[in-house]
Amino acid sequence: MVIRSRLKEVMEKHDPKLSIRKLAKEVNYHFDSIRRMYKDEMVQYPRDLLLKLCLYFNVQPGDLIGIEETADQDQGPD
Repeated sequence: MVIRSRLKEVMEKHDPKLSIRKLAKEVNYHFDSIRRMYKDEMVQYPRDLLLKLCLYFNVQPGDLIGIEETADQDQGPD
């Protein structure tokens, strides 16, 4: 299992024309951080960024990130 960013889906649902750059400006946050979250390349999710995105999109943190199964996941002990 892994934690994945759902920012891309949230952005598309909110406004299909919303760009990463415009979102960064709207929430007053570093473009590169938002780009990494959008592309699911972020290793750690800054709490201040999650808060800004939750307030902007009117969502909960679980709408922005979630747990997904991976194809190569261990099945655990038999």
